[in-house]
Amino acid sequence: MSDDVAVPSILTDRLLLRAFVPSDGPTVERLAGAREVADTTLALPHPYPVGGGAEWIGTHAEAWKRRERLTLAICDRAMPDEVIGAIALRISEIHQHGEIGYWIGAEHWGNGYATEAAKALVAYAFDELRLHRVQARHFRRNPASGRVMQKLGMTLEGIHRDAYLRWGRFEDTVLYGILASEWKE
Repeated sequence: MSDDVAVPSILTDRLLLRAFVPSDGPTVERLAGAREVADTTLALPHPYPVGGGAEWIGTHAEAWKRRERLTLAICDRAMPDEVIGAIALRISEIHQHGEIGYWIGAEHWGNGYATEAAKALVAYAFDELRLHRVQARHFRRNPASGRVMQKLGMTLEGIHRDAYLRWGRFEDTVLYGILASEWKE
């Protein structure tokens, strides 16, 4: 991988995946902090603290510079300043793999945005970053996220029972993965 620090932008048919900017902070707090969105994730806080969005955004450039994580805002191409969700790729260069995670604001659910964004980021992981494997996990009780992974051609690799404690309850997580050779097919 190169030493470029600039966060890439990725275009799809309908979406622009771009670097977050500090002014996106309040939108992140509103969308990601909604209980129904935070409830489907491992780490999103609820309620989202005021100022927490900008603080989170402030971690992105350094994480990308270190090639540890690429985090992008999901925006409609027609409204590139309006965030509708987020997608990230946590990178392990030594093992040549990455793990994607994403959330979409509840008012934008059901439009295929997560699938479209995830497909673009997985392609970037294989084509540009030259990773060997990409994986993703979801809470077992959130099958919609699993359908995104299936649409990407990922293989169900297992269920981790009671793997995480979230809001006072243990959560099963479902693991999916895809190899670069499978993606090219």
